[in-house]
Amino acid sequence: MQGPLLHQAVNTIMPFGKYQGRKLLHLPEPYMVWLHRNGFPNGKLGEQLALIYEIKLNGLEGLVSKAAVLPNYSKK
Repeated sequence: MQGPLLHQAVNTIMPFGKYQGRKLLHLPEPYMVWLHRNGFPNGKLGEQLALIYEIKLNGLEGLVSKAAVLPNYSKK
């Protein structure tokens, strides 16, 4: 996993629904399980939600939460 992709996923804000306005990493685990069962949305947001689901499933939130405070990587 490349740093910029992880950093972006961790800092992405949920754009719709009950949890609109929360960072994806801070979405409740039951909601992530529900999304996993019912299907993540198409596109980049769905990929980011799937990544966050795997992070939560494997108990890596504490480790990954540090990525939320890292500076943005420059695009090359």
